[in-house]
Amino acid sequence: MILALVDDLMFRSKIKSIAAQRGVGVTFVGSSEAALAKMRGHAPALVVFDLNNQRGDPLGTLAAMKQDPALASIPTVGYVSHVDVTTINAARAAGVDDVVARSAFTVKLLELLTNPPPHRSDDGGHDR
Repeated sequence: MILALVDDLMFRSKIKSIAAQRGVGVTFVGSSEAALAKMRGHAPALVVFDLNNQRGDPLGTLAAMKQDPALASIPTVGYVSHVDVTTINAARAAGVDDVVARSAFTVKLLELLTNPPPHRSDDGGHDR
């Protein structure tokens, strides 16, 4: 199961469509509290963050996740505007495993749903 803290309807639709094609379940949540509760209830294979989501507090959720030993090893990927360097750096500091530009996320969505990124071991992350 993929957990997605994604508010953007276009990205929700794309994630849902490709996940269905691959037979991967997706649960969408709209808040940090809901995301953390879902993760604690059943650890997902991957958590997807819209890092530009103004309502879901993706950076706070990432930080809380990575500080919780029960959740820290869950792979994470965040997508963001490629020009938003401040958010990219903040996501890396919060512990995201992979940061992808919005345009690249759409192209690589199938790969991301099929093969989640490995957990980042404090190597500074990497871009796709």
